[in-house]
Amino acid sequence: MRISILGLEDERFKRPLQLIANLFFEETKIDLSGSDDGDLTIYFHMRISEQIVVSAELKDSNGKTHVNQYQKKLIETDSEKEHFKQIKVAVSHVYLSVLQDWTGIVQKWGILTGVRPTKLLHKSTKEGIPQTIAHKQLKEEYLITDEKINLMQHIIDRQLAVIPDLYSLQKEVSIYIGIPFCPTKCAYCTFPAYAINGRQGSVDSFLGGLHYEMKKIGEWLKEKGIRITTVYYGGGTPTSITAEEMDMLYEEMYTSFPEVEKIREITVEAGRPDTITPEKLEVLKKWKIDRISINPQSYTQETLKAIGRHHTVTETIEKYHLARQMGMNNINMDLIIGLPGEGIPEFTHSLKETEKLMPESLTVHTLSFKRASEMTKNKEKYKVADRSEAEKMMELAQDWTAEHGYAPYYLYRQKNILGNLENVGYSLPNQESIYNIIIMEELQTIIGLGCGASSKFIHPLTGKITHFANPKDPKSYNDAFEAYTEQKITILNELFSEKGSHA
Repeated sequence: MRISILGLEDERFKRPLQLIANLFFEETKIDLSGSDDGDLTIYFHMRISEQIVVSAELKDSNGKTHVNQYQKKLIETDSEKEHFKQIKVAVSHVYLSVLQDWTGIVQKWGILTGVRPTKLLHKSTKEGIPQTIAHKQLKEEYLITDEKINLMQHIIDRQLAVIPDLYSLQKEVSIYIGIPFCPTKCAYCTFPAYAINGRQGSVDSFLGGLHYEMKKIGEWLKEKGIRITTVYYGGGTPTSITAEEMDMLYEEMYTSFPEVEKIREITVEAGRPDTITPEKLEVLKKWKIDRISINPQSYTQETLKAIGRHHTVTETIEKYHLARQMGMNNINMDLIIGLPGEGIPEFTHSLKETEKLMPESLTVHTLSFKRASEMTKNKEKYKVADRSEAEKMMELAQDWTAEHGYAPYYLYRQKNILGNLENVGYSLPNQESIYNIIIMEELQTIIGLGCGASSKFIHPLTGKITHFANPKDPKSYNDAFEAYTEQKITILNELFSEKGSHA
């Protein structure tokens, strides 16, 4: 689909227009050159004074026309960036409206294409804006449907009940520890994940670098008197390494990090059931870690084979029961809507199997075609559900979780997500993942340690986010982990200096 845009010469409009077009069409090309020979041509007219007034007229190759206009009050600002943002929202509003009219497809998330829609509602809450006014703005300005606004509000309320001090966590930090190894790589995955077989030398070197990072960051935290809110071991699959290596890693955590016994939550992803052993569960229990993930993704064996997960459905169930018997009191499980070859019958089966286990939390993902994944590179090999079927599966998940006492507590979205849906974390009461809330709402600094780990430094006064990522491949990480550690400490010193912090 080629869309010719007339009346918007500013290149800054190209990306938001592209992202919205991608909600409707595959392989969209946006042309701002002024030509009118696209499959669709959209003419924009704009007037800016005390009001921003934008109109759009869509014409297709058959001469069919759709027109829409939107106006909103211009809020005076000295920031050119904020000024343009207001104009961009108005342009996106009319653009989405004419595309919805032409296609007949309603985008329930409106003009939002970002990962974290709930941040908008958190911002309103922090500013003391009444709920009715905040909801009205989301509906009228951003074109979000009541269904999604209500979901957002439910999640915001739950998050603030779980973490009453969510808006004042800047004086602490959380830690993400990345273990970049898995038994095999799943077809939909773009995380740093390397098949662990035959890589013992690489694993040893990586763990040496990770221990170094933990020591140095721990020293800095102790020196500054900064506490840790949560620690999250992700990857990869952190339980891919041996029980002995896990034991040494958690010992390092207790030795290096300040007041580990006061950390609110420590989570270890054990997502691949084929990595779980009694010995590894004993190590987790030894170090008082009882929150883990065991991720079936699907309870259909043919699906697991198609996506490259080399474990059986039976193994998932057996390892879940083993973990439960060995003291794991907070188990999360993941399901994915829209995996290749799966429709409503297969997803219904997965929910029925989940009912037999009743994990403390269930994260329902919607398949996303991530740019670098094997699935995206070979899309023609993988038949997936259409928008309507994906929506019905999401409704099944919503109904099932509500019936069984689970409530939504965090959500995020991804580009190229099936049906323009979302990923939602549900949990039983008091079993929510604090880390998942913190990382999604971006209200606290998270220090990333290990291969492929991203750090997100949140300025305690302005909220400005500084990103820093360790390299994704073990060799690059092993070659320069000392330098990356120093760079992180430099950023932390600036962030938590007396001038920059209110801690």
